[in-house]
Amino acid sequence: MNFTELKEFLDEKVVLYNNKNFIDSDPVQIPHLYSQKVDIEIAGFLAATIAWGNRKMIINNSHKLMQIMGNSPYDFVMNHKEIHLEKLSNFVHRTFNSTDAVTFIKALQHIYKTYPDLESVFSKHIENNSTQKSISEFKKTFFEIPHLQRTQKHISDPLNGSAAKRINMYLRWMVRNDNNGVDLGIWKSIPTSALSCPLDVHSGNVARKLVLLTRKQNDAKALFELDSNLRLLDANDPVKYDFALFGLGVFEGF
Repeated sequence: MNFTELKEFLDEKVVLYNNKNFIDSDPVQIPHLYSQKVDIEIAGFLAATIAWGNRKMIINNSHKLMQIMGNSPYDFVMNHKEIHLEKLSNFVHRTFNSTDAVTFIKALQHIYKTYPDLESVFSKHIENNSTQKSISEFKKTFFEIPHLQRTQKHISDPLNGSAAKRINMYLRWMVRNDNNGVDLGIWKSIPTSALSCPLDVHSGNVARKLVLLTRKQNDAKALFELDSNLRLLDANDPVKYDFALFGLGVFEGF
């Protein structure tokens, strides 16, 4: 395919998958449960944090986490007592265990006591039309509280070579607002042009078949290459093509 054909092909796939039908089988449904900004932020962040592995398990465990928090994530984060955290004692999603969950709740409380919201933390370090430094700085802020070293692995750092798939997906949820009803678009201080594609096995394999990506590893260098090519297709909203790449890989076996 030449450039024009590739863009037309991917634009068609974006239209096919970027609609409300996508929500039913995706963890983006978790922040959609809420209407208040702070609830949406927290629910989305926690769901994105455990978004690896079997999608059904991701969604089920995200719902469990919301139920443990009384389906009021912000209220739980801000007003919990130690006894309430005991409800997390049996929570586990793959390597994310109850200790990690408790640390995340306490870290979120620290952030909301220090900053207006999560958006304000992420928006502080947008550089060169990129969110990658923002993610790295967010991780430092998040782990300012006492924590076990093992818990740090649950937030990736793109400046240490990671593609940071889950947190890039979270930023897509929070920032993109195209009125199609999938991404929530509640953050206004970060431009969609600065977002990076949530690069995983599926999107990476499809991107290589379409020659949008040549690097074999799914790491920060691969993400930079993919982002650069997606920006050629749409400089203002490159991450919309995540729907096309993911959909082609997961639903079509491309």
